Amino acid sequence: MILRQILRLSSLFHSAVSIHVRRNIGLSAIVFSKTKELDPVQKLFLDKIREYNTKSKQAGGPVDAGPDFQKDMNESLARLQRAYGEGDLTKFPEFKFE
Repeated sequence: MILRQILRLSSLFHSAVSIHVRRNIGLSAIVFSKTKELDPVQKLFLDKIREYNTKSKQAGGPVDAGPDFQKDMNESLARLQRAYGEGDLTKFPEFKFE
């Protein structure tokens, strides 16, 4: 009886330890993969995303959007305001529960 309980506990301990070790190995693989150099295509992709992010912050909105984009945006907002009522459609709505 005691031997069965010891074996059962040892198998539970073994499975818990193996899961813990697998997670640590998985996490360390991710950490070490970030330190090595990226694939040239991945590096180009990340550089373009960072470049767009800086341009977007400087422009205060979409980058390289011409007057047609702004016209379409205003028309869409006007159509949505007619359909759903007044209010600022560029903000997330505020919900109040009583």
